[in-house]
Amino acid sequence: MRKTTALRAAAAATAALLTMTACSSRRDEADRDTAAGGACKGQQTTGITDDTIKLGGIYPLSGPASAYGTISKGVGAYFQYVNDKGGIAGRKVRFIVRDDGYQPPKAVEEARRLVEREKVFAVFQTLGTPSTAAVWDYLDKQKVPQPFVATGASVWGTDARHPWTIGWQPNYVAEARVYAKYLKDTEPKARVAVLYQNDDFGKDLLGGFEKAVAGSDVKVVARESYEVTDPSVSAQMASLSRSKADVLLDVTTPKFGSQALAADARNTGWNPLHIVNNVASSAAVLKPVGFKNVQGVVSATYFKDPADPQWADDPDVKTYKEALHEYAPDTDPDNQFNAYGWAVASSLHKALDSMKCPTREGLRDAVRNLKDVRVGMLLPGVTMSTGHGDAFPLETMQLMRFKGDRWQLFGKPVDTREEFGPLTK
Repeated sequence: MRKTTALRAAAAATAALLTMTACSSRRDEADRDTAAGGACKGQQTTGITDDTIKLGGIYPLSGPASAYGTISKGVGAYFQYVNDKGGIAGRKVRFIVRDDGYQPPKAVEEARRLVEREKVFAVFQTLGTPSTAAVWDYLDKQKVPQPFVATGASVWGTDARHPWTIGWQPNYVAEARVYAKYLKDTEPKARVAVLYQNDDFGKDLLGGFEKAVAGSDVKVVARESYEVTDPSVSAQMASLSRSKADVLLDVTTPKFGSQALAADARNTGWNPLHIVNNVASSAAVLKPVGFKNVQGVVSATYFKDPADPQWADDPDVKTYKEALHEYAPDTDPDNQFNAYGWAVASSLHKALDSMKCPTREGLRDAVRNLKDVRVGMLLPGVTMSTGHGDAFPLETMQLMRFKGDRWQLFGKPVDTREEFGPLTK
């Protein structure tokens, strides 16, 4: 796979850390609790006992991607809810949240703190492609599971050198394939302009889209990138508008997604079909722009939108909303990022339940051996599956269109494994 900027930067960010921790790693090896018996003898039980599981999460509670920080509240609410029900296999979960500000060097610092000081069982949910790439070498060296990272970069499922790390959400190439299929079916001669974040996230989705439309009459006619440190994307949007493209593919994180949607609304001389990627599709991103200004915007999803009336009587959504009111009363249950947190935490619960050994190795193996696992907050027809040669738990998505004050699903779920074949390096 092409070596991209964020992964090279991540390697540089971790190089010094790996050197600094070499000696302490050897000491920690001797200190690890390896009380597991039978077939599990000798495996790591750091962070897990008969009564507790200690998990760590790294989120941008501050900085340019702070809108994602509320995901940790959805995760935390789920674990509190489960703890009050008796825990996971009788074990109460302690979930420790750290803030990296969406800065890879800070993510490395926090990962080290969680592993070496807090002695967590797993680092569950590092958020963002740059931060996740910055810590996976360290966690792999320490043999600490990094399950269900909050990023859809395809590398988490194609790089066999990091068996301790795995994604969860549909990867960005799979998402791009859904948009490509939609345009080929409905706008077969579309001219597409692309705004994308200049890192592995943006390049992954853009590259996946270009590959998926190759050989068709759907053409990318303009591209503009931005940096996460940029104050705005106004100049990029102005440049893209001059292409007079029929479609705008908006590959952004929340802050810049709001800016792009607002710039599109202001430009009355250009009216493309606006497709915004899933990670910037929350109503919390659209609301500042004004719902009247984002009518008809298209995206894709894989879990139930708690704001959608069709799920009002769904037992899993009702449980989620009731629990969020109880355990995170300062959060909005209709915010899709909170629902995401609940869904991914319940997915980890399923993986923990399926461990053959209550060890770090047991969790590493469990997340790579999932067979059509149903999770209540996922859309009907969307299940988790992994196995030999397939480290992508979710690869099915359904399109949605913004109408009124909420997203509305349309079409049928698209299983990108079936439509395009497995994703490989």
